[in-house]
Amino acid sequence: MLTATERQKFLQTIPIFAGLNEAALSELSRAAGEAEYQTKDVIVREGESGDRMFIIHSGRVEVVKYLGSAKETVLAVFGPRDFLGEMSIIECVTRSASLRALDRSFLFALKGLDLYRLYRHQPDQYAIVILNIARDLSRRLRAIDERFTAISH
Repeated sequence: MLTATERQKFLQTIPIFAGLNEAALSELSRAAGEAEYQTKDVIVREGESGDRMFIIHSGRVEVVKYLGSAKETVLAVFGPRDFLGEMSIIECVTRSASLRALDRSFLFALKGLDLYRLYRHQPDQYAIVILNIARDLSRRLRAIDERFTAISH
């Protein structure tokens, strides 16, 4: 567990919160839940409904399709200061993949409701967070495009 000050200082370093004012960052910092997972713990499962995104404070988390089946595929591995699970906040559909801790991991979780509260109190700050998430998703998609192109040629 981090103190409120430590938590806020850490969240200031997360790219999706870049450009937020002190009040918005404080609101999100207070709202963020904390959870610790051990190696191989499943954080969320593909197909579950989801309303939280995660920010990794420490450890590593892998994104897995078809968890536990013969077709199990690791799509990505994320580490400290990365965020994941944002698709469940942006789009109200079931989770498209599972998340599993690769080592002991400490995460923050933000619910869609937390971001909605930010929208109600400070819509301009909410827009910054959403734009930052969109930019990161665009970077991830571009990287996948590059890998796909390299494999297909």
